[in-house]
This record gives sequence, C-alpha cells and structure tokens, in this order.
Amino acid sequence: MADPLLLMETRIPEQKQYESKPFPAVISPPSSSSIPIPALSLPLFTQCIKNQKPYLDSLLHESGAVLFRGFPVNSAEDFNDVVEAFGFDELPYVGGAAPRSSVVGRVFTANESPPDQKIPFHHEMAQVPEFPSKLFFYCEVEPKCGGETPIVLSHVVYERMKDKHPEFVQRLEEHGLLYVRVLGEDDDPSSPIGRGWKSTFLTQDKNLAEQRAANLGMKLEWTEDGAKTVMGPIPGIKYDESRNRKVWFNSMVAAYTGWEDKRNDPTKAVTFGDGKPLPADIVHDCLRVLEEECVAVPWQRGDVLLIDNWAVLHSRRPFDPPRRVLASLCK
Repeated sequence: MADPLLLMETRIPEQKQYESKPFPAVISPPSSSSIPIPALSLPLFTQCIKNQKPYLDSLLHESGAVLFRGFPVNSAEDFNDVVEAFGFDELPYVGGAAPRSSVVGRVFTANESPPDQKIPFHHEMAQVPEFPSKLFFYCEVEPKCGGETPIVLSHVVYERMKDKHPEFVQRLEEHGLLYVRVLGEDDDPSSPIGRGWKSTFLTQDKNLAEQRAANLGMKLEWTEDGAKTVMGPIPGIKYDESRNRKVWFNSMVAAYTGWEDKRNDPTKAVTFGDGKPLPADIVHDCLRVLEEECVAVPWQRGDVLLIDNWAVLHSRRPFDPPRRVLASLCK
C-alpha cells in the first residue's frame, strides 16, 4: 500500500493496459491532501521512497516501469538523492556505446547524440553480458517539442515476433547475435554510438582496455585510429526468471537501424551468432511491432522514470532543443 500522504497511483492518457495492469504505472502526490503542496519537500519524498520500498518494488515488478510525476525533483543533485533513496547498487557504464558525460554522484547525461537523430529501441547494454537490471531517467529540462522516451514491454514483443516469424525467432534462440562496433579513440558526439574506446573501457591504457574487454567476453582489435569490438554470440532472447517468461532482450533493431556513422555500417553491426546476415524485412517488421506496442509519454520537468531493464525496451524520439534528460544505471 502506498503512503496515503504522498504516493498515489494516477492515470495519464498515454498509458496502456496489459493483463489489466497499467503500463507504465504512474505515481503522483495526491491532489488534495492534509499536507500543503509547498510542504512536499524532496527529503519527504525520498523518505517516503525508503518507507515504501516494498510497495514500489512490487509495482515495478508488475508494470515494468514507474513514472514519478509532480514531485519536487528540481536538479541533478535532487535526482541523485532520489536514486540513492531506492538503495540499488550502482552499475558503472563499461562497454556501452552511447556518448555520455558524468554530472553528479551516480548521475550522467542520457545519450548525447544530436537532437535530430532517433535512438532506436533497445535494452540498456543488451550487447554485453553485464547489464543494468534497472535504470532511471530524469527530465531536468523538458523538450520544446518531441524528445519522448518511448517504452515497450519486452515479453509482448517476443510473443508477437514468435507468432509472426517463428522460424526467425527459433534461429535467434539457437544462434544468438553477434555485435560489431568500430570505435574512435575519443568520443564523437555527432554519432549515437560515438563513445570512443577510452570512454567505453574507462581507461587510456590499451592493456587495461583489452583486459576489461576480455572480462566482458568481448574481442578487441586495434585499428589505425581506434578499435574494433566483436561481442558474441550473445543471446537475443532471455528468460526472465522473476516473471517466468521469455523476453525479447537485445539491441538488434537499434544496431541494424541506428548504429551508423562514418565508421560503422549498421547492416554489418549485428548478425546472427554464426555470422550470417539478418533478414532486413524481419528486422524492420520488428521495428513496426515495437512502434505499435510502445507508450510515449511527453516529458515534463521533474519527471523521474524508473525502468526494469529486464522487462522493458526504450528509445528516444528526435526533438527540438532545449532538452536535458539525465540517467542512472543500477545493478
């Protein structure tokens, strides 16, 4: 049961219903309360999170994503306090592709690629073995236009793809996926996958980078002006033990349609685990399924979105600046 003084499940027009559960769940302060609205302070909110952690964990498990709207989260520092209040362990961003900058504490920028670029659907760091189980997003500056972070339930995508393309899904389950990415030495903010090898492995030492790549099960080949990474074969379908179901857990569509820059050809960025190419028509049909099933809630300043990375894929739509969305990853 939520704290009746501060946390209340509410409804917004964009929500969908799956098995009679709202997606995403939305938590807001009560509109009428014995607490005057100005008294809904950040310390009161974070204390309520700590007090109601079992309820919030259960809500996240049921819905896959929880949007906190209307609370006094006014800065990156406030957002860091909210993340800390949940008590999840931090996951360092090692092996990820997106260009990001550290902001404060456990908080960093979301993908910094140009605003006119769409970031396709993916599970966070699905292309490496150690990925976050949960991730937070926070809207510090709401977009002038666009810039939503659409989310979609992974098991729904799996079921639809299995119905539409059973042979493809069977092959994906048997062979997994292979991800190939060419990295520069330094970050390239013009690319959605522009994280250089130094940022990717959090070091300037090539030997340490090789060691960290090996720890991820990743092959690392040095090139004239950077490095090439080969990851896999790695499963494209996973089994979510906590919910007893299979999930569409991969970055297939993101890599095939979005891993494009002066170094990378997206059609070669992801293949079946045996190296054979993916059928373009099925990849694009999967993209259609993702778009049909997704929920895109327009950001409002102060919004905090908690996503269960096992259950939900996310993306980013193009936008008109300004927009500043911050993130935090949890083990």
